[in-house]
Amino acid sequence: MILINNVANGFTTLADAHELPTSHVNYEAGLAIKAYINSTSTPTASIIFKGTVIGKQEAPQVASFSSRGPSQASPGIMKPDVIGPGVSILAAWPAPADNNILNNSSQSTFNMISGTSMACPHLSGIAALLRSAHPDWSPAAIKSAIMTTTHLTQIGGLIADMFDMGSGHVNPAGATNPGLIYDILPDDYVPYLCGLGYSNAQVSTIVQKKVECSSNQTISEAQLNYPSFVLQLGSRPQTYTRTVTNVGRANSVYKAEVHAPEGVGVEVNPKEIVFGQLSERASYSVTFSVKNVTSQRFVQGSLFWVADGYSVKSPFGIIVDY
Repeated sequence: MILINNVANGFTTLADAHELPTSHVNYEAGLAIKAYINSTSTPTASIIFKGTVIGKQEAPQVASFSSRGPSQASPGIMKPDVIGPGVSILAAWPAPADNNILNNSSQSTFNMISGTSMACPHLSGIAALLRSAHPDWSPAAIKSAIMTTTHLTQIGGLIADMFDMGSGHVNPAGATNPGLIYDILPDDYVPYLCGLGYSNAQVSTIVQKKVECSSNQTISEAQLNYPSFVLQLGSRPQTYTRTVTNVGRANSVYKAEVHAPEGVGVEVNPKEIVFGQLSERASYSVTFSVKNVTSQRFVQGSLFWVADGYSVKSPFGIIVDY
C-alpha cells in the first residue's frame, strides 16, 4: 500500500505499524505518483528497500500535527514556548506495536510513535536534568533556560514562525548554562491572573491562598517577566520592563542586539548590562513603536543579550493595529 499525505499533512511522514506492507510518502511525492498513474492505462510499480539513508538533514521540522498558537486563553503569552523531538521516536514498549492490527499477538520490546506522548518526555527529562544541575532554580527559571537557548535551524523550505515553533527547537546542552534567566515568583502571577479576568475564587485555587483581585494591581500579559513578548501595537509606543538574573559568569557584560521586523522600531534601554557577580539581577526596558505603516498584520523579531559565550534570545511577536 502507498499512503499519500494530503496537503494539510505536507511533508510529515510517520513510522507507523500497518496491516499491509506500506510506504508512506509526503504530499509532493504523492502528486508525482498520482500524475504517473493518471498518465497511463497500465501503471506499474515496485517498492525496493535501499537501506537507511545516513546524513540527510531533515530535522528540525515542525510536524503537521504539532499544536500551533496563539493561545486562546492568554493570547499575550507566546505559545508554544518551544518545540522538541516528537516524530517517529524509538523507545521501549511493553505491548504489541499496534493493537489495532488484526490477529496481532506478537510482543514488542520497542516501538516508534509520534505526538505529545513523545515530545513531552523529552522536555520533562530536560527539565529534570536542569533541576538536578541547578536545584535552587524555580520552575520559571528552568523554563527560561530552555526557551532562551533554543536552536533556530533553517534547512530549506518554508520558515516556521513563532506560533509554529515558539522560541525554537530545544537545546539541552545550552539550557544547562543559559547565561541569564527570566525568573517569576508565584506571587508574580497573581496580578497577571487577575488581569486575565479570573475570579477571586479561581485565582485563590491556583495560588493556594486567599486572593482579592480588587486589592491587587493587575498587569497585562506582556508585563509578566516572561522570556518572550507578544503585543498589539497601534499608533502609541509601548514600553515593557524585564528583569534578568546572572547565572553565567561573574564580571560579565551583555550587549543588546535587536533583529527588528520592517516597519517596527525596537529601542532597548540600557543597551548594555554589566554584572559584577553571580545571582545579580538587572532590569531593562524595551519600547516598541510603529515606524512605517506595513501591509503585514503580524510581524516578529528577536532580542538577544550577547556576552562572551552566551546569546540569550527573547522572541517577540507584534500584531500591528495602525
